[in-house]
Amino acid sequence: MHSQVHDTIAAVWRIESARIVATVARRVHDLGVAEELAQDALVAALERWPLDGLPDNPAAWLMTTARNRALDHLRHRQMAEAKHENLARDLDALEALTVPDFVDALDEARQDDIGDDLLRLIFTACHPILSTEARTALTLKLLGGLSTHEIARAYLVPEPTVAQRIVRAKRSLSEASVPFEVPRGPALPERLPAVLEVVYLIFNEGYTATSGADWMRPALCDEALRLGRMLAELAPDLAEVHGLVALMEVQASRLAARVDAQGQAILLADQNRARWDHLLIRRGLAALARAQALQQAIGSYRLQAEIAACHARAPSAPATDWARIAALYAQLMQVAPSPVVELNRAVAVSMAQGPAAGLTVIEPLLADKALRRYHWLPAVQGDLLHKLGRVDEARAAFSRAAELASNERERAVLLARAQSAL
Repeated sequence: MHSQVHDTIAAVWRIESARIVATVARRVHDLGVAEELAQDALVAALERWPLDGLPDNPAAWLMTTARNRALDHLRHRQMAEAKHENLARDLDALEALTVPDFVDALDEARQDDIGDDLLRLIFTACHPILSTEARTALTLKLLGGLSTHEIARAYLVPEPTVAQRIVRAKRSLSEASVPFEVPRGPALPERLPAVLEVVYLIFNEGYTATSGADWMRPALCDEALRLGRMLAELAPDLAEVHGLVALMEVQASRLAARVDAQGQAILLADQNRARWDHLLIRRGLAALARAQALQQAIGSYRLQAEIAACHARAPSAPATDWARIAALYAQLMQVAPSPVVELNRAVAVSMAQGPAAGLTVIEPLLADKALRRYHWLPAVQGDLLHKLGRVDEARAAFSRAAELASNERERAVLLARAQSAL
C-alpha cells in the first residue's frame, strides 16, 4: 500500500512541481526559497499520505501545503525585516488566497498569458546572468521536474557538474535579486533563444523519457507545447519561435502511435500513420508556414521542423523524401553542429543511399567521446550492420545499446533487436 502511495506522490509531483514552484516563487520572489518550500510540501506528503490516505485532490493538497509554507516564510521574514513594505504586500496577497481557492489561483494565472507563472519561471531561470548551461539545467529541474541524473544524461555531461550548475544558478539569481517576470521590449528577443532551448528539452523529455518504465511522459509534451504556443503569441515576429512550435506540434502528432496496447515502444518506421493526430500536423505545418513567411535567417528549429514535415507528409516510411531529409540534416550541421545531428544525418543517408553509406558517416562518431554512452549510436550502427547481413556485429551493437539505455521501454526494444539478429 505504501509503495502505491509513494508511486502516486512521485507521479503527481512530476506533473505539478513546476506549477507549485512557480506559484510560490511569484510570492516569495526567490527561486531557491520557492523550490525549498515546494520540497517541504513534498516531504509532508511523503510523511502524511501513507498514514492518512490519499487526499481527494493530491495536486491541490501539495499546492495548498506549499502556499501555507510560503505564508509562514513571509511571516517570519516580515517579523525579521519589518521595514520592507514589499513583504507586507506579499503577505496580504497570500492571505487573500484561502485554502479552497486552489483552482481559482491556477485559473488566475491562465487568464493572463504575460502573467503566467510558468512562463515567468522560465524567463527567470533563463536570466542572462546565468550561463547557457546553468539556465537550461535549472529550468529543466524546476519546470521539467527532471533529476540531475536525467539532465546530465540529456547533455552528456557528468552528474556532479549539473548539480553544481543548479546550486550556483539559484544562488546567483538570489544574490542578484532577479525579478520574477517576463521581459518586455528589446529584452524579449535577447532572452528568447535560451528559453526556446529549454522548452524543447522539456518536450524531448516528454517525447522520449530519459529513464524509468514509461516510453513517454505526455504531460511534459503538453506543457512544452502550451509554453511554446504562449511564446509564439509573445513574439509573433520571430521565426524561430514558430519553427519550434511547428516542430513540437508535428512530433506530438505521433504520440498515440509510438506505443502499442501494452505500452511497448514502436519506432517511427513501424508506426501506424493512421494513428497520427492530423489536427496537430495541420497546426504544425501552419506554424512552419508562418516561420517561412517571415523570411528570416533559417534557424535550427525551423530546419528540424522542415525535417519533421517531410515525415508528416509521407504516406509511409519508404515513401519519405530521405534525400531531402539528409540535405536538411547537412544544413542543420552548418547551423547547429553536434554529433547527434550527424548521427541523424547518417540514418537519412542510409535510407537514401543504402546502409553502407550510412556506416561511412557513422564511422567517425564511434570515436567521439561525447557519444560514448549515447545508446542510439550503437543502436543505429546495429541496424545498418543487420541490413548489410553482418549479424554477429549487429547483435553485439544492439546488446551494447541495450546496456547503455536507462529507459526500460527503449532497453526492451534494443534487446529484442539483439535477439532477432540471428
